[in-house]
Amino acid sequence: MKEVFKKRLAQLKEQHHLLMTKKNEILPESNGVYTRYKNPILTAGHVPLTWRYDLDPVTNPFLMERFGINSTLNAGAIKWKGKYALVVRVEGNDRKSFFAVADSYNGIDNFQFWDYPIIMPETDVPDTNIYDMRLIAHEDGWIYGLFCTERKDPAAPHGDQSSAVAQCGIARTKDLLQWERLPDLKTPSAQQRNVVLHPEFVDKQYAFYTRPQDSFIEAGKGGGIGFGLAEEITNAVIKKEVVIDSRVYHTIYEMKNGLGPAPIKTEHGWLHLAHGVRNTAAGLRYTLYMFMTDLMDITRIIHKPGGYFIAPDGEERIGDVSNVVFSNGWIADEDGTVFIYYASSDTRMHVAISTIEQLTDYVMNTPEDGLGSATSVQTIVKLIQHNHRQTENRNELIAAEGAKNYK
Repeated sequence: MKEVFKKRLAQLKEQHHLLMTKKNEILPESNGVYTRYKNPILTAGHVPLTWRYDLDPVTNPFLMERFGINSTLNAGAIKWKGKYALVVRVEGNDRKSFFAVADSYNGIDNFQFWDYPIIMPETDVPDTNIYDMRLIAHEDGWIYGLFCTERKDPAAPHGDQSSAVAQCGIARTKDLLQWERLPDLKTPSAQQRNVVLHPEFVDKQYAFYTRPQDSFIEAGKGGGIGFGLAEEITNAVIKKEVVIDSRVYHTIYEMKNGLGPAPIKTEHGWLHLAHGVRNTAAGLRYTLYMFMTDLMDITRIIHKPGGYFIAPDGEERIGDVSNVVFSNGWIADEDGTVFIYYASSDTRMHVAISTIEQLTDYVMNTPEDGLGSATSVQTIVKLIQHNHRQTENRNELIAAEGAKNYK
């Protein structure tokens, strides 16, 4: 039995090492806005063996997996001590999610989990499930983690074991190791998901991007990306909540939309990455889209390209919740490179690479959604005509140059 244990342990370690040290590859096809990578950067298989197996041959002679991991997804991101650090949502086979830090020197492969998952303190009302943390390095000197805390709906009818209440949990840290839990955010809305803290004070207050919901699943009569201010963070209360990016019929965000990571500040405005949800015959489809808000009035959208920015592609379409991409983490380096971390189908983590210059160009110069088939055709016609004029101008220059040389 001991020999069987040793052999199996050696195999597990070898397989895990090969996965952890696998080099990533740039995919050749690109739309000019970003570059995708071939391999997922984090999967359930990347989780340390010591989290999943009892490695004692006496208490686990068959070397069975004792704590199964189902998926790694929806990670917040921050540059930390020279590394690209992700606070990953790790979901066990028991359907409960928790947070864990994984980091990498290059941001595209060889991500290593820290020794232990995050021990997140609870409020007076214990969380049933926590997930999808946004990481914000705020100008007050703290790193904040805003996440969804889910609890069973106390008003649910007897026998209903699926109705839930979602709110925004808030925690803060100085080192990503020790976390101080603050009271949940209070807003005028019945439920909240996908709440993001703006990295700077607004009118000397903490600014929040919210997603007001009437119920756990449905956005209800409101919906959209909201905004509100709170005087303090240790007991954050938003008294007035306004929607700054509404849901719109027959768009990629007709069902639901919410902000992804905290926005990136550029000389032209704040770059935002968000997710939009639409319905299809095969179920809900989640894609990512972008927009830009004014530097002075961060609630005013000044540019918003039509359509999606990133959609699930190939194997990304398959998973626990298929046809989904979701992002709540990106990192902008000092040289302008932007690492966009996104999950596919609630199963695994990926990375795409772009730059501030490319993303700004994309957001400012890509046509907006005309909200109708006729306007879509008009947009294409304008592009074709512009290209024809460019071709004609080039031909005229070539002809003129040829005539000049002939003389």
